[in-house]
Amino acid sequence: MKYWPYFVLCTIVCWGAYVPMIHHGQMGFGSKNSALRAFLFVGVAYCAVACLSLGYVLLSKSEPLEFPRHGVALSTLAGVLGAAGALGVVFALKTGGSPLSVAPLVFAGAPLVNTLVAMAWDKPTKSPSLLFYAGILLAAGGAAMVLRFRPT
Repeated sequence: MKYWPYFVLCTIVCWGAYVPMIHHGQMGFGSKNSALRAFLFVGVAYCAVACLSLGYVLLSKSEPLEFPRHGVALSTLAGVLGAAGALGVVFALKTGGSPLSVAPLVFAGAPLVNTLVAMAWDKPTKSPSLLFYAGILLAAGGAAMVLRFRPT
C-alpha cells in the first residue's frame, strides 16, 4: 500500500491551517508586538515534534542513527529556509496582511518556486510540455485573482 498520499494530505491540512492559527496566536498575546513571541512557540513546537520523532526512531530502531555531514548540512539549511519562511508569514501578518491574503499568496507562490528549484536541482530527463508551463501561469494567475478578489 502506498502511504505517501496520506502524508501529503496531512501536510495540506496542517499547512493550510498554519497561517490563520499563527495569526490568532499572535493576537492571543494581546499586543501588536507579539510576532516574535508567537514565532518562539512555533520553534518550540518544531523542537518537540523533532525530539518525539527521534525518540520514536530510537525506540523502534526503524532507521540507523547516522549523521553524514552532507545530510546534516542540507537538512539544516532546509530548516533555516523553513524557519525564515515561517518568520516571513509572521511578519506579513504583523504588518497588516490578513490570513485571507497572506496564505493564498504563500501557498500559490511556494509551489512555483519549489517547481523551479526542483527542476534546476534534479534536471528533468525530457522537456516539460507546454501544458506544464500553462499550469504555472494558471497558478500565478490564480494567486493574483485570490489577492485581487479576497473577501473583506
